[in-house]
Amino acid sequence: MANTIVQEFTKGLWREIPPFRLVLGLCPTLALTKSVENGFGMGVALTFVLVCSNVLISALRKIIPGKVRIACFIIVVATFVIIVELMMQAYTYSLYQKMGIFIPLIVVNCIPLGRAEAFASKNGVLRSALDGLGMGIGYTLSLSTLAAFRELFGTGAITLYEKPIQIMGASFEPFGFLVEAPGAFVCLGLMLCVMNMLGKK
Repeated sequence: MANTIVQEFTKGLWREIPPFRLVLGLCPTLALTKSVENGFGMGVALTFVLVCSNVLISALRKIIPGKVRIACFIIVVATFVIIVELMMQAYTYSLYQKMGIFIPLIVVNCIPLGRAEAFASKNGVLRSALDGLGMGIGYTLSLSTLAAFRELFGTGAITLYEKPIQIMGASFEPFGFLVEAPGAFVCLGLMLCVMNMLGKK
């Protein structure tokens, strides 16, 4: 039992890490990784939605009719997205403004709906909560790592609480290309390559 619980949680941290293994949620992954702050914020928001929607869908899985399950899943996910959106407007308004449309778009993100259909609708509440938490943390780590690489080498600094912290020396010439849209694709491709190589080993 303990082994199963650990496996449910850890699979999202490596074996099924959403952007790099399942290749899901790429739109916000590419758009919001210009800064670590944005990437981390998106990851935390998605983690909250994932855990809460997984738990509720799992608890209601025997009540939700099969013919309308996808519509029900969307309503559940949308409810928690609205909660996240309102909380961000209240407590982290500047971050909410930076993330813009990508917060409401969590509703149609493949990850919450995919986990609802593939896992939460077929498993118990505890396993579904661990699945959502593991996937959410894996997604957060993915976005934060990608954002750190892009921001560090693209600007020479890491921005935290809207304050850039200069890490590279004065002689460093930043690769501005990395914080532009094409740079996101290049960095993602490189990280997918590294993940595949490590996975084979």
